[in-house]
Amino acid sequence: MTKASLTDATTTECAVNDYHALRDYLKKQKLPEFVLSFEQIEEIIDAALPRAAHRASWWETLRSPQEKMPQREACLAGGYLATRLADGKSVRFKRMK
Repeated sequence: MTKASLTDATTTECAVNDYHALRDYLKKQKLPEFVLSFEQIEEIIDAALPRAAHRASWWETLRSPQEKMPQREACLAGGYLATRLADGKSVRFKRMK
């Protein structure tokens, strides 16, 4: 194991650096809009979401577009806009037109 891969695996709460599994999941969806709980998202990415995921701004794909964040990029690449719901425990995904 290289030093870089060891560091990558241990420095974040969420070992998934770029949310490829979420992107792939979203690409397979046919619904124009649906909701996933944080637990469901964690199952998809096979990792725990960081505490920051509880903040709405962490998910908002259209907020601060100049700030590249891997979870936002995954949603956009999967064809969906993401919005954390008011319950603070789930995310609405809406297909981009």
